[in-house]
Amino acid sequence: MSDSALDAAGSSLPLSPPRTAAAARTHSDARAASAGKDHVIDAMRGFAALLVAYFHCRQVAWVGMQAFHQSVGHSLGVGAIAAYLTFPIAWGSAGVPIFFVISGYCIHRGGALRLASNPDYRLDTGNFWVRRFARIYPVLLAALVLTFALDWFSLQLPPVSHKIREIGWQSFVVNLLSLQGVAGKTYGSNGALWTLSLEVQFYAIYPLLFALRRRIGMTSVLAIVAVVNVISAYVLERHDIQFFTSYWFSWTLGAWIADARTRRASDARSSIWLYVLAAAFIVLGCVAFHFGQYGAFQLWAVGFAFYLYKALERGSGNQRETFGTRWLSRFGDFSFSLYLIHLPIFVLLSSLLFRSSLQMSIWPSFGYMLVAVPVAYVFYRLVELPAMKWSASFKPKTVRKPV
Repeated sequence: MSDSALDAAGSSLPLSPPRTAAAARTHSDARAASAGKDHVIDAMRGFAALLVAYFHCRQVAWVGMQAFHQSVGHSLGVGAIAAYLTFPIAWGSAGVPIFFVISGYCIHRGGALRLASNPDYRLDTGNFWVRRFARIYPVLLAALVLTFALDWFSLQLPPVSHKIREIGWQSFVVNLLSLQGVAGKTYGSNGALWTLSLEVQFYAIYPLLFALRRRIGMTSVLAIVAVVNVISAYVLERHDIQFFTSYWFSWTLGAWIADARTRRASDARSSIWLYVLAAAFIVLGCVAFHFGQYGAFQLWAVGFAFYLYKALERGSGNQRETFGTRWLSRFGDFSFSLYLIHLPIFVLLSSLLFRSSLQMSIWPSFGYMLVAVPVAYVFYRLVELPAMKWSASFKPKTVRKPV
């Protein structure tokens, strides 16, 4: 859930050999500071946000595939066909590991570019944390306030949706401090916030990961993180304690991709079999989902990492982007806003229109999305964009030196 426009240059571009150390630093700083839009990343982010949002939308608005099939059977009506076509959304939580992999990639690629040109480069930890705080917390605070307002209205319309949890001050502070999953539950109806606490923890620990990368290399770091991830899953996740260490491997996979892309030659192309491996792991994740969400997340993360590594080649150079990529990248622009506020909107709509009862028809769920997407875009313009600009204002200025 990081922002590609603020987090440095696309690492799929080649690094030209610098003539001097000063030129290397100037060149890498300019590269890292002058990132254009990466449509592959934005498209994946937009796809993930829409996937997760509609996954939650079906849960709030619709009776579910099993109840629907028992009622409708093999009807070939337009509504029935539309409902059956939403079957893949049952695995919509796959959008979360997509976000984790992309986040690791976007956060690390600026540092990876600088390290490729200057192995002595050191991360400015204080500046990194300040920029992350400015990027995340104004948006989070606004999302929590909006959640309180929408849930308060929903609570006036009994029977109350089971999606709404505590909206008191204690829960508000727990979520504002990104401690949900450790010190409390997610705020109100906004269950999607469970991943945001993990993101903040990833950012908090990133300077340590970066320091380890400088000493032992990213592949060794990934191996260590994998061991930590397994231990954490056994010790914490199985007891329903959601801490970043249980999902760290997914995030570090993205950082590893950023590191690897900076070291590849500009004309190097990886095997098309990476797409096959990506599909295989995604399918395995869908199968594993039947036995539990956590294992599925790990498999999906590996699958999407294979896909991202290969897809970044397609997005580099002068190759034209497809219509689908451009279209999804528009949603990627405000995917963070959509992710943060969609659930309270769905719960309020369900409370207003149907008194929180699940509907047999699939059509209301489409209507909910048609409301949530433009509201999220307005939220993005009013809240997220100013936060992005505030975060960008803390970026160190690039000083160009004569070569």
